[in-house]
Amino acid sequence: MSTSKSSLAALTLGAIGVVYGDIGTSPLYAFKEVFASGHVPITTDNVLGVLSLFFWALTVVVSIKYVVLIMRADNAGEGGLMALLALASQSVKDRPQLRRMILILGVFGVALFFGDGIITPAISVLSAVEGLEIITPAAKPYVVPISLLVLFILFAAQKRGTADIGKFFGPITVLWFLAIAATGVAQIVQNPGVLVAVAPWYALRFAVEHYGIAFITLGAVFLCVTGAEALYADMGHFGKLPIRLAWFALVMPCLMLNYFGQGALVLANPKAASNPFYLMTPDWALIPMVVLATAATVIASQALISGAFSAAKQTIQLGFLPRLSILHTSIRETGQIYIPAVNWTLLAGVVIAVLMFGSSSALAAAYGISVSLLMVITTALTFFVIRYGWGYPLFLCIASTGFFFVVDVAFFASNALKITQGGWFPLAMAGALYMVMTTWKDGRHLLNEKLRADSIDLTSFLDAVFVSPPVRVEGTAVFLTGDTGTVPNAMMHNLKHNKVLHEHNLFVTVRHHEVPWIGMHKRLEIESLGHDCWQVIIHYGFKNDPDVPTALEQIRGRGCEIEAMTTSYFLSRDVVIPTLGSGMAPWREKLFAQMHHNASGAADF
Repeated sequence: MSTSKSSLAALTLGAIGVVYGDIGTSPLYAFKEVFASGHVPITTDNVLGVLSLFFWALTVVVSIKYVVLIMRADNAGEGGLMALLALASQSVKDRPQLRRMILILGVFGVALFFGDGIITPAISVLSAVEGLEIITPAAKPYVVPISLLVLFILFAAQKRGTADIGKFFGPITVLWFLAIAATGVAQIVQNPGVLVAVAPWYALRFAVEHYGIAFITLGAVFLCVTGAEALYADMGHFGKLPIRLAWFALVMPCLMLNYFGQGALVLANPKAASNPFYLMTPDWALIPMVVLATAATVIASQALISGAFSAAKQTIQLGFLPRLSILHTSIRETGQIYIPAVNWTLLAGVVIAVLMFGSSSALAAAYGISVSLLMVITTALTFFVIRYGWGYPLFLCIASTGFFFVVDVAFFASNALKITQGGWFPLAMAGALYMVMTTWKDGRHLLNEKLRADSIDLTSFLDAVFVSPPVRVEGTAVFLTGDTGTVPNAMMHNLKHNKVLHEHNLFVTVRHHEVPWIGMHKRLEIESLGHDCWQVIIHYGFKNDPDVPTALEQIRGRGCEIEAMTTSYFLSRDVVIPTLGSGMAPWREKLFAQMHHNASGAADF
């Protein structure tokens, strides 16, 4: 019992550090942005209405939608958009048109997630470092350079992994939540009347009496729930109970105390609306708070960067991105990986965002639109899972997801008003990445069709070869091939140039499936082709690490005694040349050819 309790405590602490870093740093800028535009006059009714909107946004979107509903839609214990997309596409596998639509929707959602991976570090670190301006206005010219330095150090440290520093994430984030709660309580004590804003009618009255302003304000209110998708995305790492326990026991209470404290301060001093988070911090605690906020935003950014690495790996294995070099940074945790190409691409995007926008307020306009659209997609995919996967009645499915869909669309519509102010930036990035992903998927399909059309049947070929067999040499040859039942090009070249055949020959095809994990007991299929040749299919889920030599060790005792020291691997590499009128636009063919040329070799992957 004590062991399970300590394990739960450790998982809960870890969840606080990883899962809640993003949403936990929202108080730095969310409440400020409501009044920053000047659309909302600072009156008692307006402040209470806005606080009520914050409370009920967190309650409806995070507590009910994610914690109660969406966290139930796990894919073999795993969460995240890729897991949900795989689950939804499996649910409608007998409806090809609907499945295609779901895949398009999900892939665009993944592209939005990568866009979020650029905006989150930029806005979080900028908003933390902007606290220096409160300490001394002379620091203003140095906010952007210091933010860029912090971000560069963060991305440069990725190749070392998070194993050593990860154990500090939880305690630092707990300290952060306690600190923001304490500063909030200090203000609430002076004006406890703000607590009445937990009643929903304050939000409703604000929305009815100022419906135009309220609609515009939703875009800023939405900033308090950004990061909520991490609850679902990291479910596989920590489990449902620790994430739920952390939310209700610490995170939500501390967030609300801080937001209500900011509201109390603004009511007492309307000028404090320029930066209520730092202005309600005592002078003696300003520097420590800036340091703690910077640490918290770095942790929030780290969690999102790690999530981008995992999402990229899963996207590669589902066939929407070319193979990239993936390095493991921990000998214990298989999920801790580093993808150099993704890391430096994200850094380039972050630097562009910081230099282009220059402040957290300017970035706030760009931030909400991608996350709100991502939440719309998540809700839509959840409908297909519970309707077709779980088989619930249509009315119940519409009732359970329809309300959240309306809320998500309202947030997205409000954020869409800011497209010209910066919202175009993440949408443009997501659109570009979506085009890259679909070009790779379509290109691979066309390439495989071409290879299949030109292929030779493997069984017939072997029968013909062994009519007058070539010289057999000791050892085992492993030929990797994308299609079962066809002759690998590597084998043709080996026979042509070396004029020998190995004693044992394995024709190995690796298949990735739309489930997160496939256990070792389901890893291999093996079929004898005669003449000491075997067709082998290796199955992996999108979270498994492909390792062909380890998988082939299971062949021992099944007719083929494979030995590592006497086994040779043969791979061929296709050369892609764009041609007119072959299925894709010329520029997409050139893009695919370039991606194919730069992709990591199959052996490395």
